[in-house]
Amino acid sequence: MSNLRKQALANALGDPEESVRMAAAEALERLEATLSFDDILQALKSGSRDQQVRAIYALDLIDSPRVFPPLLAALKVRDPDIRSTAVQVLGKKKNPQTLKSLVRHLKDPSPAVCVHTAEALGNFPDHRLVTFLAAVLREEDPELVKSAVCSLGRIGSPEAEADLIPLLNDPRPAIRLEAAIALGRLRIEDSSAV
Repeated sequence: MSNLRKQALANALGDPEESVRMAAAEALERLEATLSFDDILQALKSGSRDQQVRAIYALDLIDSPRVFPPLLAALKVRDPDIRSTAVQVLGKKKNPQTLKSLVRHLKDPSPAVCVHTAEALGNFPDHRLVTFLAAVLREEDPELVKSAVCSLGRIGSPEAEADLIPLLNDPRPAIRLEAAIALGRLRIEDSSAV
């Protein structure tokens, strides 16, 4: 069946409508990634850094629970580029079972991994993340703080209000801007509910 699907999608690459060609190309890319799952795992295990990063991005194209063990394993690799890429893909996948592993990387030794982790956590609508992201707001790294503020806004929990309001007085304009945007995204608790 996958060969029939693959051929049909390959034929659709010649469709006169550009949107159909683009959709077919994306679907074909996903199908090929799924069919080459073992090759992707091999590249992730023993490939060069570039091959490992591409393998992680290929796992993003696969809609299967089989991708989570290798992605979680990639979080434990010494190379910060590999960890950072894995964090980004796990954030896109939004699997709540990966939250515990992701949260740990808010304290990663690599600043880039920390920033990507703060960004990734904003994809999860879980109010429990407010505590972890609010702790990041005291960090010196402005990119990390901005990512945490943005994620707090995307999560939208009213619990973040007390942590975000003081940032409107932060000496860094970019932080003040993100805080204002985030505060506008927080849900309003209905005080009239009994």
